[in-house]
Amino acid sequence: MENKVALITGAARGIGLATSQLLLSRDWRVAMIDRDGDALDAAIGTDKGAKAFYCDVSDPDDVSEMAVAVTEAFGRIDAVVNNAGVADFGPIGETDFARWRRVMKTNLDGVFLVSQATLPALKESRGALVNIASISGLRASTLRVAYGTSKAGVIQLTRQQAAELGEFGIRANCICPGPVRTKLAMAVHSQDIIDAYHDAIPLNRYGTETEIAECIAFLCSDQASYVTGQVLAADGGFEATGVGLPALRR
Repeated sequence: MENKVALITGAARGIGLATSQLLLSRDWRVAMIDRDGDALDAAIGTDKGAKAFYCDVSDPDDVSEMAVAVTEAFGRIDAVVNNAGVADFGPIGETDFARWRRVMKTNLDGVFLVSQATLPALKESRGALVNIASISGLRASTLRVAYGTSKAGVIQLTRQQAAELGEFGIRANCICPGPVRTKLAMAVHSQDIIDAYHDAIPLNRYGTETEIAECIAFLCSDQASYVTGQVLAADGGFEATGVGLPALRR
Protein backbone atom coordinates (compact mmCIF):
# COMPACT_ATOMS: atom_id res chain seq x y z
CA MET A 1 0.00 0.00 0.00
CA GLU A 2 1.27 3.47 -0.91
CA ASN A 3 2.30 5.54 2.09
CA LYS A 4 -0.26 8.06 3.22
CA VAL A 5 0.34 11.77 2.73
CA ALA A 6 -0.27 14.54 5.26
CA LEU A 7 -0.31 18.24 4.41
CA ILE A 8 0.68 20.29 7.47
CA THR A 9 0.59 24.09 7.59
CA GLY A 10 2.77 26.09 9.94
CA ALA A 11 5.23 23.20 9.70
CA ALA A 12 8.48 25.12 10.17
CA ARG A 13 8.33 25.14 13.95
CA GLY A 14 6.35 24.27 17.04
CA ILE A 15 3.39 21.91 16.90
CA GLY A 16 3.49 21.76 13.10
CA LEU A 17 7.10 20.63 13.04
CA ALA A 18 6.56 18.13 15.86
CA THR A 19 3.59 16.65 13.99
CA SER A 20 5.57 16.43 10.76
CA GLN A 21 8.40 14.60 12.50
CA LEU A 22 6.02 12.22 14.27
CA LEU A 23 4.13 11.27 11.11
CA LEU A 24 7.38 10.85 9.18
CA SER A 25 8.55 8.45 11.88
CA ARG A 26 5.37 6.45 11.23
CA ASP A 27 6.05 6.17 7.51
CA TRP A 28 3.75 8.94 6.32
CA ARG A 29 4.93 11.27 3.62
CA VAL A 30 4.54 14.91 4.59
CA ALA A 31 4.00 18.14 2.67
CA MET A 32 5.40 20.76 5.04
CA ILE A 33 3.82 24.16 4.42
CA ASP A 34 5.03 27.50 5.77
CA ARG A 35 5.48 31.09 4.63
CA ASP A 36 8.87 31.34 6.38
CA GLY A 37 11.08 29.79 3.74
CA ASP A 38 14.34 29.95 5.71
CA ALA A 39 12.82 28.31 8.78
CA LEU A 40 11.13 25.66 6.65
CA ASP A 41 14.36 24.85 4.83
CA ALA A 42 16.11 24.44 8.18
CA ALA A 43 13.29 22.29 9.60
CA ILE A 44 12.84 19.87 6.75
CA GLY A 45 16.29 18.35 7.05
CA THR A 46 17.17 15.40 4.83
CA ASP A 47 14.10 13.21 5.28
CA LYS A 48 13.14 12.02 1.80
CA GLY A 49 9.52 11.58 2.87
CA ALA A 50 9.08 15.32 3.36
CA LYS A 51 8.83 18.15 0.84
CA ALA A 52 8.73 21.88 1.50
CA PHE A 53 6.09 24.17 0.00
CA TYR A 54 6.22 27.90 0.64
CA CYS A 55 2.76 29.37 1.07
CA ASP A 56 0.91 32.13 2.91
CA VAL A 57 -2.32 30.41 3.94
CA SER A 58 -4.16 33.74 4.06
CA ASP A 59 -3.59 34.31 0.33
CA PRO A 60 -6.18 32.50 -1.84
CA ASP A 61 -3.90 32.39 -4.91
CA ASP A 62 -0.98 31.07 -2.86
CA VAL A 63 -3.18 28.36 -1.37
CA SER A 64 -4.61 27.27 -4.71
CA GLU A 65 -1.14 26.95 -6.22
CA MET A 66 0.15 25.09 -3.18
CA ALA A 67 -2.68 22.55 -3.21
CA VAL A 68 -2.05 21.78 -6.88
CA ALA A 69 1.71 21.48 -6.29
CA VAL A 70 1.27 19.11 -3.34
CA THR A 71 -1.17 16.90 -5.23
CA GLU A 72 1.15 16.75 -8.23
CA ALA A 73 4.19 15.99 -6.07
CA PHE A 74 2.62 13.23 -3.97
CA GLY A 75 -0.33 12.06 -6.05
CA ARG A 76 -2.70 12.12 -3.09
CA ILE A 77 -3.57 13.82 0.21
CA ASP A 78 -4.89 11.71 3.08
CA ALA A 79 -4.83 14.24 5.92
CA VAL A 80 -4.74 18.01 6.18
CA VAL A 81 -3.54 19.56 9.44
CA ASN A 82 -4.49 23.24 9.57
CA ASN A 83 -1.96 24.39 12.13
CA ALA A 84 -0.69 27.77 10.84
CA GLY A 85 -1.58 30.61 13.16
CA VAL A 86 -0.53 33.93 14.61
CA ALA A 87 -0.82 35.20 18.18
CA ASP A 88 -1.40 38.94 18.44
CA PHE A 89 -2.88 39.90 21.79
CA GLY A 90 -4.17 43.24 23.08
CA PRO A 91 -7.03 44.97 24.87
CA ILE A 92 -10.33 45.37 23.01
CA GLY A 93 -9.96 49.16 22.98
CA GLU A 94 -6.52 48.91 21.41
CA THR A 95 -7.39 46.25 18.82
CA ASP A 96 -7.84 48.17 15.60
CA PHE A 97 -9.25 46.61 12.46
CA ALA A 98 -5.77 46.00 11.05
CA ARG A 99 -4.87 43.81 14.05
CA TRP A 100 -8.25 42.06 13.87
CA ARG A 101 -7.78 41.22 10.19
CA ARG A 102 -4.14 40.19 10.67
CA VAL A 103 -5.27 37.53 13.13
CA MET A 104 -8.42 36.45 11.30
CA LYS A 105 -6.86 36.09 7.87
CA THR A 106 -4.33 33.50 9.05
CA ASN A 107 -6.12 31.79 11.94
CA LEU A 108 -9.59 31.47 10.37
CA ASP A 109 -9.44 32.41 6.69
CA GLY A 110 -6.38 30.19 6.27
CA VAL A 111 -8.16 27.14 7.66
CA PHE A 112 -11.10 27.74 5.33
CA LEU A 113 -8.92 28.31 2.26
CA VAL A 114 -6.61 25.30 2.75
CA SER A 115 -9.52 22.99 3.57
CA GLN A 116 -11.42 24.09 0.49
CA ALA A 117 -8.41 23.84 -1.83
CA THR A 118 -7.59 20.30 -0.71
CA LEU A 119 -11.19 19.07 -0.73
CA PRO A 120 -10.98 17.25 -4.10
CA ALA A 121 -7.95 15.25 -2.93
CA LEU A 122 -9.58 14.47 0.42
CA LYS A 123 -12.70 13.21 -1.34
CA GLU A 124 -10.52 10.87 -3.38
CA SER A 125 -8.79 9.48 -0.29
CA ARG A 126 -11.77 9.73 2.09
CA GLY A 127 -9.32 11.56 4.27
CA ALA A 128 -9.16 13.63 7.44
CA LEU A 129 -9.13 17.30 8.36
CA VAL A 130 -7.56 18.23 11.69
CA ASN A 131 -7.90 21.90 12.57
CA ILE A 132 -5.82 23.40 15.37
CA ALA A 133 -7.79 25.87 17.45
CA SER A 134 -6.95 26.76 21.05
CA ILE A 135 -8.28 26.64 24.57
CA SER A 136 -8.87 30.35 23.94
CA GLY A 137 -11.65 29.33 21.54
CA LEU A 138 -13.44 27.49 24.36
CA ARG A 139 -13.06 29.94 27.23
CA ALA A 140 -12.76 33.71 27.17
CA SER A 141 -9.71 35.52 28.44
CA THR A 142 -8.48 39.08 28.53
CA LEU A 143 -6.44 40.45 25.63
CA ARG A 144 -7.68 37.80 23.19
CA VAL A 145 -10.62 39.46 21.48
CA ALA A 146 -9.21 38.69 18.01
CA TYR A 147 -7.24 35.53 18.80
CA GLY A 148 -9.94 33.86 20.89
CA THR A 149 -12.67 34.77 18.43
CA SER A 150 -10.64 33.40 15.51
CA LYS A 151 -10.14 30.10 17.34
CA ALA A 152 -13.82 29.86 18.28
CA GLY A 153 -14.51 30.30 14.58
CA VAL A 154 -12.18 27.39 13.78
CA ILE A 155 -14.14 25.19 16.20
CA GLN A 156 -17.45 25.99 14.51
CA LEU A 157 -15.92 25.66 11.04
CA THR A 158 -14.76 22.16 12.02
CA ARG A 159 -18.30 21.19 12.99
CA GLN A 160 -19.65 22.57 9.73
CA GLN A 161 -17.08 20.53 7.83
CA ALA A 162 -17.95 17.36 9.73
CA ALA A 163 -21.66 17.82 9.10
CA GLU A 164 -21.30 18.44 5.38
CA LEU A 165 -18.33 16.31 4.38
CA GLY A 166 -19.14 13.09 6.19
CA GLU A 167 -21.09 11.78 3.21
CA PHE A 168 -17.81 11.84 1.27
CA GLY A 169 -16.03 9.84 3.97
CA ILE A 170 -14.11 12.91 5.14
CA ARG A 171 -13.65 13.29 8.88
CA ALA A 172 -13.15 16.74 10.45
CA ASN A 173 -11.95 17.21 14.01
CA CYS A 174 -10.41 19.97 16.07
CA ILE A 175 -7.63 20.08 18.65
CA CYS A 176 -7.65 22.85 21.26
CA PRO A 177 -4.21 22.99 22.86
CA GLY A 178 -3.86 24.56 26.24
CA PRO A 179 -0.60 26.23 27.21
CA VAL A 180 2.19 24.52 25.31
CA ARG A 181 5.87 25.26 25.70
CA THR A 182 6.45 26.51 22.17
CA LYS A 183 8.68 29.41 21.17
CA LEU A 184 5.52 31.36 20.30
CA ALA A 185 4.07 30.84 23.78
CA MET A 186 7.30 31.61 25.56
CA ALA A 187 7.58 34.85 23.58
CA VAL A 188 4.30 36.16 25.01
CA HIS A 189 4.12 34.48 28.43
CA SER A 190 5.88 36.29 31.27
CA GLN A 191 7.07 34.36 34.33
CA ASP A 192 3.98 35.55 36.20
CA ILE A 193 1.78 34.07 33.46
CA ILE A 194 3.73 30.81 33.50
CA ASP A 195 3.31 30.55 37.28
CA ALA A 196 -0.41 31.35 37.06
CA TYR A 197 -0.95 28.64 34.43
CA HIS A 198 0.93 26.18 36.61
CA ASP A 199 -1.50 26.87 39.45
CA ALA A 200 -4.61 26.70 37.24
CA ILE A 201 -3.81 23.50 35.29
CA PRO A 202 -4.61 20.26 37.13
CA LEU A 203 -1.48 18.59 35.72
CA ASN A 204 0.56 21.58 37.00
CA ARG A 205 2.57 22.06 33.82
CA TYR A 206 2.59 23.20 30.24
CA GLY A 207 2.12 20.60 27.54
CA THR A 208 4.77 19.70 25.01
CA GLU A 209 4.65 19.99 21.25
CA THR A 210 4.99 16.21 20.95
CA GLU A 211 1.99 15.60 23.21
CA ILE A 212 -0.19 17.71 20.93
CA ALA A 213 1.32 16.01 17.88
CA GLU A 214 0.28 12.61 19.27
CA CYS A 215 -3.35 13.79 19.44
CA ILE A 216 -3.17 15.10 15.89
CA ALA A 217 -1.62 11.88 14.61
CA PHE A 218 -4.42 9.85 16.18
CA LEU A 219 -7.12 11.94 14.49
CA CYS A 220 -5.32 11.58 11.15
CA SER A 221 -5.11 7.81 11.52
CA ASP A 222 -7.42 4.92 10.77
CA GLN A 223 -7.68 4.36 14.53
CA ALA A 224 -10.00 7.40 14.55
CA SER A 225 -12.09 6.16 11.62
CA TYR A 226 -15.41 6.74 13.43
CA VAL A 227 -14.46 10.05 15.05
CA THR A 228 -15.66 13.26 13.41
CA GLY A 229 -17.03 16.63 14.48
CA GLN A 230 -15.18 16.44 17.78
CA VAL A 231 -13.29 19.10 19.73
CA LEU A 232 -10.44 17.70 21.82
CA ALA A 233 -8.97 19.97 24.49
CA ALA A 234 -5.39 18.82 24.97
CA ASP A 235 -4.79 21.09 27.92
CA GLY A 236 -3.83 19.23 31.08
CA GLY A 237 -7.39 19.62 32.36
CA PHE A 238 -7.39 23.42 32.19
CA GLU A 239 -10.73 23.86 30.41
CA ALA A 240 -12.49 21.29 32.60
CA THR A 241 -11.73 23.01 35.90
CA GLY A 242 -13.48 26.35 35.42
CA VAL A 243 -12.47 28.53 38.34
CA GLY A 244 -9.63 26.63 39.95
CA LEU A 245 -8.29 28.78 42.78
CA PRO A 246 -5.01 27.41 44.16
CA ALA A 247 -6.25 28.05 47.72
CA LEU A 248 -9.10 25.60 47.15
CA ARG A 249 -6.87 22.75 45.96
CA ARG A 250 -6.49 21.23 49.43
